[in-house]
Amino acid sequence: MFDLTSNPRTVSEFDFPITGTPAQQLQFLLNYAVLAPSEYNTQPWLFKVKGRTAELYADRSRRLPIVDPDDRELTISCGAAFLNLRIALRHFGYTYKAEIHPDQDSSDLLARISLGKKKVATEEEHQLFYEIVQRRSNRHIFDKREVPADLLALLNDMAGQEGTWFHVVQGEEARQTLVDLVANGDRMQWTSRQFRKELAQWTRPEGIESHDGLPGFTQVKGSFAASISPYIVRTFDMGNGVAARDRQLIAGSPVLAVLGTFEDARTDWFATGQAVEKILLRASAEGVSGSFLNQPIEIFALRAKMREVLGQFGFPQLVLRLGYGPQVPPTPRRSVKEVLVE
Repeated sequence: MFDLTSNPRTVSEFDFPITGTPAQQLQFLLNYAVLAPSEYNTQPWLFKVKGRTAELYADRSRRLPIVDPDDRELTISCGAAFLNLRIALRHFGYTYKAEIHPDQDSSDLLARISLGKKKVATEEEHQLFYEIVQRRSNRHIFDKREVPADLLALLNDMAGQEGTWFHVVQGEEARQTLVDLVANGDRMQWTSRQFRKELAQWTRPEGIESHDGLPGFTQVKGSFAASISPYIVRTFDMGNGVAARDRQLIAGSPVLAVLGTFEDARTDWFATGQAVEKILLRASAEGVSGSFLNQPIEIFALRAKMREVLGQFGFPQLVLRLGYGPQVPPTPRRSVKEVLVE
């Protein structure tokens, strides 16, 4: 039987407990759920397994009250983890019944999923599964190579399947407006001492071993290397430098896209998480990397301006940059044991 304390990134699909109980099988599949992306790599999810059912809970102890006061991005991250669990179930030949908890439910329970009958997975489902362990958030400048239009059309369709919309920002004027919004967001966030303090709490310098947070080889808030000390992040307003770096990132991004919803409730945020993870996995299968520039959405006034600029009905939830970039190492993850509620 597999070890619940194992590093999820080292678990092999061949360790799947074929003859195990449904609960043991679901616990094993959580190794793939926890590989989902999250803001500051907070991994704000908990799971409870009972018989043939796994429940997903928001872990509010890992919330970010400054950058994400409404737990919108926390919920999006949990949705991404749920999508991974759906895909893993299909890869191992199970159908499932998924239930998303309504917005009126004030509990931390977000969704549950139950093992169904056996059914062979499709080639597409297998392909998405294999990308769960390959996907990385890539914050480097991308190559100038264009992303194929047919892939973008497919990503648009995938967003629609999850009840969201996918808008590619076209034209130099629109891109420049988005650049300005991101840069303004950087400067506004870094001016806040509370923002810097919160970010510093999740910054892990080189040489510090941790199962969460932003390790030294990543980049803080999409820009500066996390190898700088949490003290520096906490103490100094580096907004102008971050804004300049993000301008470079956008200039070097073949695709800038916004993922949004038609309403702005908790279930819409959860749907966004499932949609973005499916999009990132499909893009990864084609060698296309992605990362986020969500500053204009994290600040209320800028989010309102984004809605005007996009001319898109609904609510922007995430800003994505897509392109071809260098390989990057994976960020750490907590083990199944650490996210499992007895």
